[in-house]
Amino acid sequence: MSGISEPLPGAASLDEALGASLADTVRSTGASAGGLYLREEATGMLHMVWLCGLPVEFFTPWQRLPPDSPVPVADALREDRLVWIGGQDELARQYPRTAAVLPYPFALAAIPVTGVRRCWGGLTLMWPADRPGRLTTRERHALTTGARHLARLLDDADRPPTLPDRPRFVPPGTAPRPAQRNLAASDYLERLPEGAVSLDLEGRITHLSAAAARLLGRSAERLLGTRPWESLPWLDDPVHEDHYRTALISRSPVAFLARRPPDQWLVFELYPDTSGISVRITPRAEHSMGEDPAPAVRRPSPAPAGRLYQLVHLAAALTETVTVRDLVELTAHQILPAFGAQGLVLSVADAGRLKITGHHGYDAEVVERLDALALDTHLTPAGAVLADATPAFFADRAEMAVRYPQAPLLSDKEAWAFLPLVVSGRPVGCCVLAYDRPHAFTADERAVLTSLAGLIAQALDRARLYDAQHRLVHELQRALLPRALPSLPGLDVAARYLPAGHGLDIGGDFYDVLRLDDTSAAVVIGDVEGHSVTAAALTGQLRTAVHAHATAGAAPDEILARTNRLLADLDSELLASCLLAHVDLARRRVTLASAGHVPPLLRQGPGRAEVLDVEPGPLLGIDLRARYPVTTVELPPGAVLVLYTDGLVETPGTDVTRTTRRLADRLAGGGDPAPDRLVDRLLGSASRGAQYADDVTVLLLRATGAPVEGRPPATADRAGRRT
Repeated sequence: MSGISEPLPGAASLDEALGASLADTVRSTGASAGGLYLREEATGMLHMVWLCGLPVEFFTPWQRLPPDSPVPVADALREDRLVWIGGQDELARQYPRTAAVLPYPFALAAIPVTGVRRCWGGLTLMWPADRPGRLTTRERHALTTGARHLARLLDDADRPPTLPDRPRFVPPGTAPRPAQRNLAASDYLERLPEGAVSLDLEGRITHLSAAAARLLGRSAERLLGTRPWESLPWLDDPVHEDHYRTALISRSPVAFLARRPPDQWLVFELYPDTSGISVRITPRAEHSMGEDPAPAVRRPSPAPAGRLYQLVHLAAALTETVTVRDLVELTAHQILPAFGAQGLVLSVADAGRLKITGHHGYDAEVVERLDALALDTHLTPAGAVLADATPAFFADRAEMAVRYPQAPLLSDKEAWAFLPLVVSGRPVGCCVLAYDRPHAFTADERAVLTSLAGLIAQALDRARLYDAQHRLVHELQRALLPRALPSLPGLDVAARYLPAGHGLDIGGDFYDVLRLDDTSAAVVIGDVEGHSVTAAALTGQLRTAVHAHATAGAAPDEILARTNRLLADLDSELLASCLLAHVDLARRRVTLASAGHVPPLLRQGPGRAEVLDVEPGPLLGIDLRARYPVTTVELPPGAVLVLYTDGLVETPGTDVTRTTRRLADRLAGGGDPAPDRLVDRLLGSASRGAQYADDVTVLLLRATGAPVEGRPPATADRAGRRT
């Protein structure tokens, strides 16, 4: 299927108006190419809907992008800013996966397309390699104006835009060339001794002179409409195709030598513009260049092209998948478009059956019929493919029906690729790519898909192990935290625990709220050093010790001292921080004791919050005879006390004092929201999925104006001891 369609006749519809606006933006900014992404409202997935100036096949890996993809346009949307990449070196540093697939000199900008109602998507533009390293004021203005115009078109539309499976192409637009001028140019070229060839943006020959046909050794009729590296065996080298890609993306002249058998060396000089590439061909003996084809032209280093670049991109992406769900989403949104497929079934071998772990493009009824088939099934090729460790390709339903008569009846798909997933000789599962139309698999596709199957198998095996470990860790973590918090008249409580953003380690954070009687409670929060099973075991022991001492009536400083001695008796090499609070609702005050824990926050009312100056004692486990000072503060109705762990304020490259102060300012923010909403405000971006290097726990207490009933507790001294 061609990646370039006919030029737009006008802008009668929203889709056509978007394409025309993209082309205008490319021209006004002086860019060589551009792409428009629109965001799927339900999932946030980015779909490239229009492409200008380059073949669609160049951007196959980026036709559909998850919102967290490591690419410039996704970063522009997440951070709501203009992303500028001044050259290939900068691209390689910031986006290595993108640079691996497009290893050419060019500049790039990405900007959100944000309207009145929503952020619709993003705009990406590319410039030739010979431009300055920074955007000029005129280019920046043209870029932002183009993004605003696209947003207005989307805001004013009566219906939402369509999200095509494959991007549409719009030419950047060039001045028309009169027919007489074209004839005169053709006559001029025919009189020259060197060969002249014209390529379109997809690399197909649209014109060649008689001298060019003679030098290439094939008639014009056989060459027109073909790509040189496909129609001429002696040019069938990824290096030669890469020269074309370099010229097209960088918009810079490129020259190279090629040998036409048996011993005729030819010099190819490529001169690109927005409509295609002009190629000048001269015999090496007639060219006075010495060893280099052209002094002013850089010869690119040999590199693979086309599918090989896609394989590099997909291989890098597969190494970043963590869970089985990640793998399914990557396969559905990047691997399927790369090979023109529309359906996916990913199965794992488990207990003699193929259990489906993910699918795309299939109805639920079909998936239910295919799920848990025996490995020796004759209904589909999946079992035989896995047993033989050999992929199977079926170009149409008739070819499938010859060996598996029932398989075509299971779905409306028309072609299939069954890929065995094997790791070190061990069957892991089967990956099926399906097509809505008949599809003849080329030798190139078969080779790349076979290689890709090995990468998918390793990613699937690794993801299944991760998922199993994650479930175990999750259950253990749940056992270390309270299942529910007690209800106490006059006190609202909210808590939130967020695990670290990476890894499978068990967090060392713990917290608890213990109702002592009708008017008092003990509150604890702590953090054990390390993230391991040993740390988890110690966390459970400390939590149990605090619970026992608190319910027995010990004051906060006594609880810490006794827990400290317990940690010493356990002979553990791990340390722990801890903060104890005794809440006395009858007297509206809180008594605090700290073992090296981060200071709590106190909000007396909207707009007023402070970091409490609680004198800390040493961490638990350092000094057997350590003493823990106590601090008492008032807790009037409406006051909010916040306890948290250091994961909320200690991040690399930041000052803890400033971060804690900003946290207090966030707590002091206007309004008096419910405790859960106030916790969300404190967590900020963490509650929306940000990655944290350490666990984060927040425990919030708000004193209400409700009357506190029940027998007042015995009087307490400054240390919180009952008297």
